[in-house]
Amino acid sequence: MAELPFDADTIRKARRVAQTEPPADSDPRVEALVNELIGRVADKWTMIVIEVLVEHGELRFTQLSRHVKGISQKMLTQTLRQMERDGMVTRTVHAIVPPRVDYRLTDLGQSLGAAFCGVWIWAEDNLERVDAARRSFDAASSAARQR
Repeated sequence: MAELPFDADTIRKARRVAQTEPPADSDPRVEALVNELIGRVADKWTMIVIEVLVEHGELRFTQLSRHVKGISQKMLTQTLRQMERDGMVTRTVHAIVPPRVDYRLTDLGQSLGAAFCGVWIWAEDNLERVDAARRSFDAASSAARQR
């Protein structure tokens, strides 16, 4: 099993956040930010853009769109604008003809990507178990439909 990239305090905070009711001493701004970030991370495009920028560093818009398969220009623009607003990417416009715009992850964007590395670790550690559970469920569902 891979060693987790966080300490016991981080685990305690994550468990606290996962509770149905936030603790009485929690800052409502932190709670709102956590809820927004969960929504953002649930948006597959944000996480894919983070992954591509981690892998390739600074990229032009067109290069980025080539690496993010299946995304429309409009969706990439919206995703990058929201990420810029949240402080996850910097956008650099070069005053040349034709115009050139580069995007790079900020330290904040990189730290968000690192925070969700745990999902990759979990997936690697549990892939076979999830596949087995899905096969078992599908077989039971199929058998029930045939009756």
